[in-house]
Amino acid sequence: MISLTDAAEGKIREFLQAQDVSYSGIRVAVEAGGCSGFEYRIKLESEAQKEDLVIEHDGFRVFVDEQSMLYLDGTQIDFVASPTESGFSFKNPNATGSCGCGESFHV
Repeated sequence: MISLTDAAEGKIREFLQAQDVSYSGIRVAVEAGGCSGFEYRIKLESEAQKEDLVIEHDGFRVFVDEQSMLYLDGTQIDFVASPTESGFSFKNPNATGSCGCGESFHV
């Protein structure tokens, strides 16, 4: 299962409400890339794809494809804002290491 902090949920709701297009949630995925092997991806999504796991939250959904769920099970997504940067962060118990910038990981 994937969990979201209150800060992440609030930011996602903010993004969804600011759109002209009707999105029902976000897609969270893992793709090959980055200097450590895999990268996290988040994008707004309108509907589930075949074989998606759909996680219901209060007011929106999180869509995850089966392959990505292998790497994301147990992950907590947070939204962090600081004077120098802001964005989503992932606490992934499956990652055995990450690159120096924290943008990619390996298992």
